[in-house]
Amino acid sequence: MTIKSYLNERKTLIEIALENHMVAANEVFRRHIEAMRYSLFVGGKRIRPILCLAAGDAVQSSSVIRERLLPVCCALECIHTYSLIHDDLPAMDDDTLRRGKPTNHVVYGEAHAILAGDGLHTLAFEMISNPEHGTLSAEKRLQIIHVIAKAAGPLGMVGGQALDIDNENSDVTFETLRSIHSAKTGALITAAVHAGGIGAGAGETQLNALVEYGNQIGLAFQIVDDLLNVTATTEQLGKTAGSDAEQGKATYPMFFGIQETKNKAHEAVEAAKTAIGDLGPDAEPLRDLADYIYGRTH
Repeated sequence: MTIKSYLNERKTLIEIALENHMVAANEVFRRHIEAMRYSLFVGGKRIRPILCLAAGDAVQSSSVIRERLLPVCCALECIHTYSLIHDDLPAMDDDTLRRGKPTNHVVYGEAHAILAGDGLHTLAFEMISNPEHGTLSAEKRLQIIHVIAKAAGPLGMVGGQALDIDNENSDVTFETLRSIHSAKTGALITAAVHAGGIGAGAGETQLNALVEYGNQIGLAFQIVDDLLNVTATTEQLGKTAGSDAEQGKATYPMFFGIQETKNKAHEAVEAAKTAIGDLGPDAEPLRDLADYIYGRTH
């Protein structure tokens, strides 16, 4: 199966699961739920949930495992989407485009956008913890909730965003840039892979390999994001190009230039593939995903 076919097939599974697990339209809370659904279903590559499924496949490839992991996949996408809604707010990155569409606060106003993000964030943990969703044991649910909550919290995604804001228009060291990237973007990507391994019953050695893969692929993802913000157009990105420079953000191209940034991304991708070298042929989608992340154009 080509990586394009794999992505399309897994994305279809995730879209169906999101529709099944998402809060249905409700007259009492209609506008709030509309705002949540707007950003969740406006588009997106679904990379984090696909990485979760691919990690599960690498440990134990079966439709049973994929079905077991789908509530976790939905939760990851809810958390990612909430972070985008909040990132785009005027008090944060102040962006008016996301995935080629007006951002949530542009459509629904700031208050509803904040609450839509809050709703998606908390709904994510309801999705994982609900015993009626999937076949994960209570023990594995708890392990996965811990991994994802830690990655999304004050020492992960949220902390990374705070650090990013604190260091706008500042003389940032490369060590600080790495801290921002590993927390703001890398932590949830690593958690997606880690959660997939837990749900599939990975042993300690397998989990260690998956976590290292996640660390490296998360780094590669953000380096490529930095690069595309400089080299791609707004139409290609579906969000405002050149915004990093306008907001005085530290980026890899600022430190290394275009070509060396490409080299750094490639090094991270190769390190990711090396980390899962012993996982065998069922890990091939993870290897292909690493190459896809390096070669993406938006």
